[in-house]
Amino acid sequence: MPLLKKCVLFFGTLMTFHAVGATTPDATSQTDANNSDYWQPEQVNDPVTVSAFQNTVSGEAAPSDLTLDAPVKIALIYPSADVSDFWIRNFKAMTGRLKDLNIPFEVEEFSSKQIEHSLQTRYTDEVLERADQFDFVVFGPSELQVQAENIQRLSASDQFETYIWAFHTPMKSWAHRPDAWFDFSSSVGAKALCEFMTQRLGEDVFFAMNRGIPGITDDQRSGEFNQCVQENAYWINLYEHFGQYQPRGGRDGVELILKNFPEVQVLHNANTAMTIGAIEYLEETGQTDKLYVTGWGGTAIETQKIKEGSLNATPMRMSDDVGVATAEAIKYTLLKREAEIPQVYLGRIRVIDDQLSDDQIDALTREAFRYSGIE
Repeated sequence: MPLLKKCVLFFGTLMTFHAVGATTPDATSQTDANNSDYWQPEQVNDPVTVSAFQNTVSGEAAPSDLTLDAPVKIALIYPSADVSDFWIRNFKAMTGRLKDLNIPFEVEEFSSKQIEHSLQTRYTDEVLERADQFDFVVFGPSELQVQAENIQRLSASDQFETYIWAFHTPMKSWAHRPDAWFDFSSSVGAKALCEFMTQRLGEDVFFAMNRGIPGITDDQRSGEFNQCVQENAYWINLYEHFGQYQPRGGRDGVELILKNFPEVQVLHNANTAMTIGAIEYLEETGQTDKLYVTGWGGTAIETQKIKEGSLNATPMRMSDDVGVATAEAIKYTLLKREAEIPQVYLGRIRVIDDQLSDDQIDALTREAFRYSGIE
């Protein structure tokens, strides 16, 4: 069986509403309660398709009997040089699942740090110059709006499929849209963390935030958490520090908070890197008991810090879901079953905290990292 058109996986974006597995928003839905610049997942997904696909991702691999003329060629553009293990774990999950599906493949990685925006532009240029060498391009943008032009350039190509990792916001204004998005919902995580924290700590709590980079991700992880705890439990936000998703930013933020806002009881961190930077400062200065600290993502280093008692809670992604879902989407595309791929796939999230036993945390960890492994 000859390979289908060349496909590019670009982690972070999804585009065509007439693509398979989606519904087409009508004129009414375009003026509904969603007044944002992007479509909500439920507006572009068919719930039956989503449910069936999630069952596939959560279940054991069903090997394919495809016969290909050559290995599937994948270009992977992502900020895997960051502290967070989200990127490398989903690389392992995707490739591990492809092996279990009996799909031969070759991956060419284009790695950067999350703040290296221009480097991702250079990588995009290179991939487009060699477009006929790839079947799929997976792109994990450094930040969605910063990389919007690059996403559209990739999506405009008819040489490959474009998949986006780590975002799930189909932009209404884009002329060219990715084929699918694979992500964990920061909104869902923010809501889950808000409900957990307000139940655990009650009302009228003073808190502060280590935010990331202004944009959709931080708006959801930090902004929506902020709004939720204030509206539902009358929490009071005393300080916000933009730490650029970097360890130093988390460290600087918590230092400023402790020196200038001693009333703060809870520190919210918008990613793993800032969480670890903040914890390291608290550990070095003997102040781990001063703040209730939350993380984001439930990465391996975060779960370890919860067991050690220096991190109190975190929304834990079933991390390998994104990589497994990407591999399944590749299989479905090769089988011409694109209608069974949701426009936006969202992995599972569970809040874990320091009141869970090590055995309970380990069980969740094994499920989350079922392909990428437990360190």
